[in-house]
Amino acid sequence: MITAQLVMIAVMTMTPVHMADHGHTAQAVGLVIALHVGAMFLPSPLSGLLADRIGGRRVSTTAGTVLLGAALLAGLAPPTSVPLLACALVLLGAGWNMALLGGTAMLTDAAPAENRAAVQGLADVGMSVAGATGGMASGLVMGGTGYPVLAVAAGALALAVLPAVAMSGSRST
Repeated sequence: MITAQLVMIAVMTMTPVHMADHGHTAQAVGLVIALHVGAMFLPSPLSGLLADRIGGRRVSTTAGTVLLGAALLAGLAPPTSVPLLACALVLLGAGWNMALLGGTAMLTDAAPAENRAAVQGLADVGMSVAGATGGMASGLVMGGTGYPVLAVAAGALALAVLPAVAMSGSRST
């Protein structure tokens, strides 16, 4: 959940800057971000159902893969292609959603009932710190190396989620 937050914030916050740098209108930027925000929240009923049916680990593994694909697409898309950037940001939002719901399912499965609220609260704090870190670092990375490097690096970070999920001791399948 924490890594997904960092990846999502890092790519999302710099996409409008990247698009503006390549001459896209405010309307095009707004459309891409609106689609992204929709993808962050609209799939929640489906992601929750999947977490209940197939388990938080599987949903989280899928999330890591989707986030990797989103970041790679964002980084490798021609900067003039609004459709490809929009697709990348939709995948980024959907991957974040799956990571959040899959991770929450894993947390609630692994934590004893008397500690669940505290564990979830700690995860929320971690997500907040990761979001702030991703927002600050993304500007520095983009300024120093460019959007493609930022997005591909975020994808590599998303890839790191897969072994972490595989090694988790969750009872979810």
